[in-house]
Amino acid sequence: MLRAIVVIAKTSESSVQVQTTASAADVGKMLKNQLVENATIISADIPDWSREVPVQFWDPGRKLLLALRRYQYLQGKKGIIAAWISKWLVVRHHFWSVVAGAEIPLNCKIGGGLLLTHPNGIVIHPDAKIGVNCLILQQVTIGTSKGGAPEIAGHVDIGAGAKILGPVKIGPHAQIGANAVVLKDVPSSGIAVGVPARIIGTTE
Repeated sequence: MLRAIVVIAKTSESSVQVQTTASAADVGKMLKNQLVENATIISADIPDWSREVPVQFWDPGRKLLLALRRYQYLQGKKGIIAAWISKWLVVRHHFWSVVAGAEIPLNCKIGGGLLLTHPNGIVIHPDAKIGVNCLILQQVTIGTSKGGAPEIAGHVDIGAGAKILGPVKIGPHAQIGANAVVLKDVPSSGIAVGVPARIIGTTE
Protein backbone atom coordinates (compact mmCIF):
# COMPACT_ATOMS: atom_id res chain seq x y z
CA MET A 1 0.00 0.00 0.00
CA LEU A 2 1.30 3.41 -0.89
CA ARG A 3 1.26 6.25 1.55
CA ALA A 4 1.90 9.91 0.99
CA ILE A 5 4.72 11.49 2.90
CA VAL A 6 5.18 15.21 3.23
CA VAL A 7 8.78 16.25 3.52
CA ILE A 8 9.51 19.83 4.49
CA ALA A 9 12.94 21.06 3.54
CA LYS A 10 13.89 24.31 5.24
CA THR A 11 16.49 26.62 3.75
CA SER A 12 17.84 29.96 4.87
CA GLU A 13 15.66 31.75 2.31
CA SER A 14 12.37 29.86 2.32
CA SER A 15 10.59 26.63 3.15
CA VAL A 16 9.91 24.27 0.27
CA GLN A 17 7.25 21.59 0.62
CA VAL A 18 7.76 18.46 -1.47
CA GLN A 19 5.21 15.67 -1.60
CA THR A 20 6.34 12.16 -2.55
CA THR A 21 5.03 8.63 -2.23
CA ALA A 22 6.69 5.60 -0.69
CA SER A 23 5.79 2.12 0.47
CA ALA A 24 5.00 1.32 4.09
CA ALA A 25 8.32 -0.52 4.33
CA ASP A 26 10.19 2.57 3.17
CA VAL A 27 8.33 4.64 5.76
CA GLY A 28 9.39 2.25 8.52
CA LYS A 29 12.99 2.33 7.34
CA MET A 30 13.01 6.13 7.29
CA LEU A 31 11.60 6.31 10.82
CA LYS A 32 14.16 3.79 12.08
CA ASN A 33 17.01 5.74 10.51
CA GLN A 34 15.72 8.92 12.13
CA LEU A 35 15.61 7.25 15.56
CA VAL A 36 19.16 5.96 15.12
CA GLU A 37 20.32 9.42 14.04
CA ASN A 38 18.74 11.00 17.11
CA ALA A 39 20.29 8.36 19.38
CA THR A 40 23.80 8.99 18.10
CA ILE A 41 23.49 12.73 18.76
CA ILE A 42 23.73 12.07 22.50
CA SER A 43 27.36 11.77 23.54
CA ALA A 44 28.74 8.77 25.39
CA ASP A 45 31.72 10.80 26.61
CA ILE A 46 30.65 14.40 27.28
CA PRO A 47 28.01 14.83 30.01
CA ASP A 48 24.95 16.93 29.24
CA TRP A 49 24.29 18.44 32.65
CA SER A 50 21.08 20.10 31.45
CA ARG A 51 19.42 16.68 31.67
CA GLU A 52 19.75 16.82 35.47
CA VAL A 53 18.44 20.37 36.01
CA PRO A 54 15.08 20.29 37.88
CA VAL A 55 12.28 21.67 35.72
CA GLN A 56 9.92 22.28 38.64
CA PHE A 57 9.90 22.07 42.43
CA TRP A 58 8.32 18.61 42.54
CA ASP A 59 10.85 16.75 40.42
CA PRO A 60 11.94 13.82 42.64
CA GLY A 61 14.41 12.19 40.26
CA ARG A 62 16.35 15.35 39.51
CA LYS A 63 16.13 16.64 43.08
CA LEU A 64 17.57 13.35 44.32
CA LEU A 65 20.46 13.64 41.87
CA LEU A 66 20.98 17.28 42.83
CA ALA A 67 21.44 16.37 46.50
CA LEU A 68 23.82 13.57 45.51
CA ARG A 69 25.93 15.80 43.24
CA ARG A 70 26.25 18.57 45.82
CA TYR A 71 27.14 16.11 48.56
CA GLN A 72 29.88 14.52 46.43
CA TYR A 73 31.22 17.96 45.51
CA LEU A 74 31.56 18.96 49.18
CA GLN A 75 33.44 15.79 50.08
CA GLY A 76 36.59 17.42 48.78
CA LYS A 77 36.07 20.53 50.87
CA LYS A 78 37.20 21.24 54.42
CA GLY A 79 35.74 23.40 57.14
CA ILE A 80 32.77 23.59 59.46
CA ILE A 81 30.44 25.10 56.86
CA ALA A 82 31.12 22.35 54.33
CA ALA A 83 30.58 19.72 57.02
CA TRP A 84 27.27 21.31 58.10
CA ILE A 85 25.98 21.60 54.53
CA SER A 86 26.98 17.99 53.86
CA LYS A 87 24.85 16.84 56.78
CA TRP A 88 21.93 18.88 55.47
CA LEU A 89 22.39 17.32 52.02
CA VAL A 90 22.27 13.86 53.58
CA VAL A 91 18.85 14.75 54.97
CA ARG A 92 17.72 16.11 51.59
CA HIS A 93 19.02 12.99 49.84
CA HIS A 94 17.12 10.78 52.27
CA PHE A 95 13.93 12.83 51.82
CA TRP A 96 13.98 12.66 48.03
CA SER A 97 14.96 8.97 48.14
CA VAL A 98 11.82 8.26 50.15
CA VAL A 99 9.67 10.41 47.88
CA ALA A 100 11.11 8.84 44.73
CA GLY A 101 11.12 5.33 46.16
CA ALA A 102 14.68 4.89 44.91
CA GLU A 103 17.86 3.56 46.49
CA ILE A 104 20.81 5.43 45.02
CA PRO A 105 23.60 5.75 47.63
CA LEU A 106 25.51 8.99 48.06
CA ASN A 107 28.79 7.31 47.12
CA CYS A 108 27.58 6.01 43.76
CA LYS A 109 29.88 6.50 40.77
CA ILE A 110 27.51 8.07 38.24
CA GLY A 111 28.51 10.16 35.23
CA GLY A 112 26.82 13.46 34.51
CA GLY A 113 23.62 13.73 32.53
CA LEU A 114 21.78 10.81 34.14
CA LEU A 115 18.07 10.89 33.35
CA LEU A 116 15.58 9.38 35.81
CA THR A 117 12.19 10.11 34.28
CA HIS A 118 10.40 7.75 36.69
CA PRO A 119 12.76 6.97 39.61
CA ASN A 120 10.35 4.72 41.53
CA GLY A 121 11.95 1.41 42.49
CA ILE A 122 15.42 2.11 41.08
CA VAL A 123 18.20 0.38 43.04
CA ILE A 124 21.87 1.01 42.27
CA HIS A 125 24.70 -0.72 44.12
CA PRO A 126 27.41 1.69 45.35
CA ASP A 127 30.12 -0.33 43.58
CA ALA A 128 28.45 0.00 40.18
CA LYS A 129 29.87 2.46 37.63
CA ILE A 130 27.55 4.34 35.31
CA GLY A 131 28.72 6.50 32.41
CA VAL A 132 27.44 9.85 31.20
CA ASN A 133 24.04 10.61 29.68
CA CYS A 134 22.39 7.33 30.63
CA LEU A 135 18.65 6.81 30.92
CA ILE A 136 17.27 4.59 33.70
CA LEU A 137 13.54 3.91 33.92
CA GLN A 138 11.49 2.67 36.86
CA GLN A 139 12.06 -0.57 38.79
CA VAL A 140 15.60 -1.05 37.47
CA THR A 141 18.14 -2.94 39.59
CA ILE A 142 21.88 -2.54 39.03
CA GLY A 143 23.45 -4.88 41.56
CA THR A 144 26.17 -7.33 42.43
CA SER A 145 26.49 -11.02 41.75
CA LYS A 146 29.46 -13.36 41.82
CA GLY A 147 31.56 -10.78 43.63
CA GLY A 148 31.32 -7.91 41.17
CA ALA A 149 29.23 -4.94 40.08
CA PRO A 150 28.27 -3.72 36.59
CA GLU A 151 30.21 -1.17 34.57
CA ILE A 152 27.88 0.76 32.29
CA ALA A 153 29.35 3.01 29.61
CA GLY A 154 27.98 6.32 28.38
CA HIS A 155 24.55 6.83 26.80
CA VAL A 156 23.01 3.52 27.75
CA ASP A 157 19.20 3.34 27.88
CA ILE A 158 17.83 0.89 30.44
CA GLY A 159 14.17 -0.07 30.15
CA ALA A 160 11.66 -0.43 32.97
CA GLY A 161 12.11 -3.41 35.24
CA ALA A 162 15.49 -4.43 33.81
CA LYS A 163 18.10 -6.13 36.00
CA ILE A 164 21.84 -5.80 35.40
CA LEU A 165 23.70 -8.08 37.77
CA GLY A 166 27.30 -9.02 38.41
CA PRO A 167 30.63 -7.90 36.90
CA VAL A 168 29.19 -7.29 33.43
CA LYS A 169 30.17 -4.50 31.05
CA ILE A 170 27.64 -2.59 28.99
CA GLY A 171 29.08 -0.79 25.97
CA PRO A 172 28.28 2.79 24.94
CA HIS A 173 24.99 3.54 23.14
CA ALA A 174 23.57 0.15 24.16
CA GLN A 175 19.90 -0.41 24.92
CA ILE A 176 18.54 -2.78 27.56
CA GLY A 177 14.93 -3.85 27.02
CA ALA A 178 12.20 -3.71 29.63
CA ASN A 179 12.35 -6.55 32.20
CA ALA A 180 15.56 -7.92 30.70
CA VAL A 181 17.97 -9.73 33.03
CA VAL A 182 21.52 -8.98 31.92
CA LEU A 183 24.12 -11.46 33.16
CA LYS A 184 26.65 -11.15 30.32
CA ASP A 185 28.46 -8.29 28.59
CA VAL A 186 26.57 -6.19 26.06
CA PRO A 187 28.68 -4.76 23.20
CA SER A 188 28.70 -1.17 22.04
CA SER A 189 25.33 -0.19 20.49
CA GLY A 190 23.94 -3.63 21.29
CA ILE A 191 20.24 -4.22 22.01
CA ALA A 192 19.66 -6.76 24.79
CA VAL A 193 16.27 -8.25 25.64
CA GLY A 194 14.85 -11.29 27.41
CA VAL A 195 15.52 -13.47 30.45
CA PRO A 196 18.41 -14.07 30.44
CA ALA A 197 19.17 -11.21 28.07
CA ARG A 198 20.40 -11.91 24.56
CA ILE A 199 21.61 -9.56 21.82
CA ILE A 200 19.02 -9.13 19.08
CA GLY A 201 20.60 -6.31 17.09
CA THR A 202 22.32 -2.96 17.24
CA THR A 203 21.30 0.68 17.28
CA GLU A 204 23.70 1.45 14.44
